[in-house]
Formats: sequence, structure tokens, C-alpha cells
Amino acid sequence: MTIIVNMKVTLQLKLLPTPEQHAALLKTMQMFNDACNFIAEVAYRERCASKFALQKLVYADVREHFGLSAQLTIRAIAKVVEAYKRDKSKQCHFQPFGAVVYDQRILSFKGLEAASLLTLDGRLTIPMQMGAYQRTAFSRGHGQADLVLVNGQFYLLLVVETPQAPPMDPNGFIGIDLGIVNIATDSDGERYSGATVEAKRQRYQRLRQRLQACGSRSAKRHLQRLRKREARFRRNHNHVLSKRLVEKAKDTGRGLALEDLKGIRERTTVRKSDRAKHSGWSFHQLRQFIAYKALIAGVPVAIVDPRYTSRTCSVCGGVDKANRVSQSEFRCSACGHTANADVNAAINIAARAVCHACPS
Repeated sequence: MTIIVNMKVTLQLKLLPTPEQHAALLKTMQMFNDACNFIAEVAYRERCASKFALQKLVYADVREHFGLSAQLTIRAIAKVVEAYKRDKSKQCHFQPFGAVVYDQRILSFKGLEAASLLTLDGRLTIPMQMGAYQRTAFSRGHGQADLVLVNGQFYLLLVVETPQAPPMDPNGFIGIDLGIVNIATDSDGERYSGATVEAKRQRYQRLRQRLQACGSRSAKRHLQRLRKREARFRRNHNHVLSKRLVEKAKDTGRGLALEDLKGIRERTTVRKSDRAKHSGWSFHQLRQFIAYKALIAGVPVAIVDPRYTSRTCSVCGGVDKANRVSQSEFRCSACGHTANADVNAAINIAARAVCHACPS
């Protein structure tokens, strides 16, 4: 069992540049990534993953040929080194409008209303748009942010540290069984239906099939918008569900217990008719949302071994594949105990968290 700690949150701050400022940001972003590709070529050729050594090799050329300021040049070198260290077997390539890394020397904020960014056209003060949560969390940022372009709109991605409530000593755990019919079921017997998500998924799938059959350029653009719209829907649903689970745990003085579902798609097989539904699981995202919300609230999150939780009787402990009669029904072949299969699994998950949390 592992306990999730040290979570950070990224705030997405929308920029509202004028047409002239937008053009300047585009030019800076493109030149920055052109410089990154030049630096990456040198780094790969020289097999150099040291920021200081690479700086000696490319600094003057980048300043001369790409027109970047001293600090933008340093940030470009750092971006390349970070990417190259992840995989030294191949040369890194950067998209023309990839992120530009800004630090405190080339980025400052004018309160909550505007950001001052260094560009190829000098310093620009650009208005920002924030929601209520972003305004509350903004003061915890450290002044370093990534400038990104999403659907023609510029954003600053600012990492902030989440305030951690004092971790509580839990009075037990709420086990959470994740599934498809019910996205989550807890050990108290409460089910969080996936019917809304499934209905939306089917609607998007039908529309996607029609657009793919069409194959026109307009249909392809529509497909891209559709994919992003569906991702936003799932993300919002996971935010709402994770918030409910964390609030329930905090209100009852308990921790949350989840299964370690790493590699779940490779370990499970499903019928052909359920493949699209199975591939649409976003449990990793849900778990991450639960983790950082729980960290803020001081609620412990335990990750337990998932093996045989759906086949184990929560009353007698008997393990048998035949115990899982159907998707929804559990009937123990040893003691005859019957229960909803997801609730039974959630109780087992909670019990494993309690067992590991107890001192030996």
C-alpha cells in the first residue's frame, strides 16, 4: 500500500491579447521552438545532456540567428536538455507552436489583471482572465509558467502548491470500486452511476462514425473539436465525482481506499461490443483528481492490491471465480453470502486499506 502525497496543481490563466500582441506572441513562440530544434540537433550530435556544456556550444549562435533574449535563450536550452535526458537515443523535435517556458526574469504579474511577458517585440502587458478559484489560488504560484497555444487562444500554465490541511488520523477507510456500469461504488453501498457518461459516449461515437465515413476536411475538423469536447465532459464529470468522494470521507472522518489499476487495460478482456466503452475509461484521471483534492482536505488516500477483490467474499474471505455470478451479483460458494458485486469488492478494498494501515 502507498500513500499519495506532495500534489501540485496547474492553473490555466487565459490571456486576452490585442491582435498585435497575439501576432508578437506567435512570432516569439515559433522562433523559440525553432531555436529549440537547432539546440536539439547540436545536443544529439555532441551527445551533450549538460545544460552548462550545451550553453557554451550554442548560446552565441542562438542569440545571433534567432534573436532571442539572453534569458529566453537559457530557457530554450533548459527545455531541450530536459527533453533529451528523457530519451538520449533519438533527436528531440519541437512543434512550431510548442510551449514557451517563462521564469521570473521574463514574466511578471500585474496583480490579478495582467501579465508582463518578454517577446521578440519587447515587453508586453497582456490582460488575463481568471475564475474565482484561480484568483484564490494564484498567490501560491512561484512566477514561473508555460505559455501555450490552445485552439488559437493563449494561456499561461502556472504551477501552484496546494495548501495541505493537517493529515487526519482516519477512523477507517471508504473503499472505492471503479467500474463501467457504475463509475464508482463505495463500501457504504452508494453507487455513482456511469449512465450519463455512457449515454454521452454513445452519442459521440455515433457522430464520430458518421464524420469518419464522410472523410471531408470539414468533417476532420469537426472530429477534432468533438474529441476535445468529449474530453472536457469526462474531465468535468471526474472533477464532480472526486469532489463528492473526498467530501464524504472528510465528513465521516475516514480515508479513501482505491485499487492500483496500473495496466488495467492490458490485464482485462472484454467482449467486442464493450471495447469502445472499455477503452474510454478515465480512471487514472479520476484517481489523480481524488489524490490532490484529498491532499488539500487532509484525507489519507490508500492504494491497495486489486487482485481478487471481485472474487473474495467480504464475510468469510473465501476466494472463488464462481463467486462473481454476473456483473452485478456476488454469491459466495462457501458461506452463501449474497451482495451487489461492486459493493462487495469495495468492502474488500476498504478492509485491505485498514489491514495495511494497522501497525504490525
